[in-house]
Amino acid sequence: MRKFLDWKTSILVRWKSEKEEDRALVAASGLGETSWSIGRKEKLVIKEALFSVSCFWIKQLMTDRETEVTMEVKNETTIQEFVLEGFPAVQHLGKFLFLVHLLAYLASITGNMVIITITWVDHRLQTPMYIFLSTFSFCESCFITTVIPTLLSIFLSGRQTIPFTACLTQAFAFLFLGSIIFFLMAVMSLDRHLAICKPLRYPTVMNLRVSFLLVFFCYTLSFIFITGLLVQVSQLSFCGPNVISHFFCDLGALIHLSCSDTRSVEIYIFFLALLVILIALILTFIAYSNIIVTIVRLPSAKERQKAFSTCLSHLIVLSLMYGSCVFTYVKPKQTNRLDSNREAALVNTVVTLLLNPVIYTLQNKQIHQALRKTLSRMRL
Repeated sequence: MRKFLDWKTSILVRWKSEKEEDRALVAASGLGETSWSIGRKEKLVIKEALFSVSCFWIKQLMTDRETEVTMEVKNETTIQEFVLEGFPAVQHLGKFLFLVHLLAYLASITGNMVIITITWVDHRLQTPMYIFLSTFSFCESCFITTVIPTLLSIFLSGRQTIPFTACLTQAFAFLFLGSIIFFLMAVMSLDRHLAICKPLRYPTVMNLRVSFLLVFFCYTLSFIFITGLLVQVSQLSFCGPNVISHFFCDLGALIHLSCSDTRSVEIYIFFLALLVILIALILTFIAYSNIIVTIVRLPSAKERQKAFSTCLSHLIVLSLMYGSCVFTYVKPKQTNRLDSNREAALVNTVVTLLLNPVIYTLQNKQIHQALRKTLSRMRL
């Protein structure tokens, strides 16, 4: 009898606990109060649903926590400044190199300022050719000013640190002004082609309005191309070494330090360099080829010799500039030949840009006459 009572009591307790569990499951599932009596299958379905929801929220909380930890680690390891290495192999000659490059920089700035001042002071030089030349001189002065002061500081006091934002700003200014210079060289070549090969049509085709539109086009196109590039570079992560093997923030050396996947950026740089440098080079080559053909047909030997000497000096400068830039930027992978890129950039920023004002000033009779006239006015 006692065993029967114990068995009956256990069944009642079990039935009561199952009912309480059913009520709890119904309450958790959102069913009405009157529908608390459920079967075994419904109970399993509700249990599985509650288990799935619990797993989802636990996984979501773990994902959020991992994201927070990743962001904290990234913020701790993101590089805030870079070190410009310069030329450590010749650092013992720093003071001598500082003096040489300082004189070259001042000479280039002075020559360009002379061209700009004379062009805008003398109304006879306010023609498309000298509008292009003065714009070219202005961009050239700004171009070397973005790089040479940093190089002088490295020669004088060794490595230089530069913040990340300042590094991107310098890279943008360097590439933006460099692109403008290449476009302007192509435009100047076409201008000379029209003036020499088609002199009768030149005044109607190339006037001041067209020249200003072409200058505006050079600025706008360069801004669009380089801004798109710098936006991609700014999204890269830099969490490793911070020593740039260059004397300024060159993109090739900067990308080499990134811990992100840089293939898309390198492909963009490659095709951008092809577009800017090679198209400008092709236009310049076509223009000067036609100029040389026209010069050969000149009847006077003296005129041919004079024209050839002028074209030869221009072609030497163009060859140095195009050659150094093609060597530096027209390659699929920007991390190759980083050491040799420094020498090529030095030729491009110092040697070539020092020769430009000398060639365009000393071999131009109109600038000589305007300079004498200006100096005579200043004496009076």
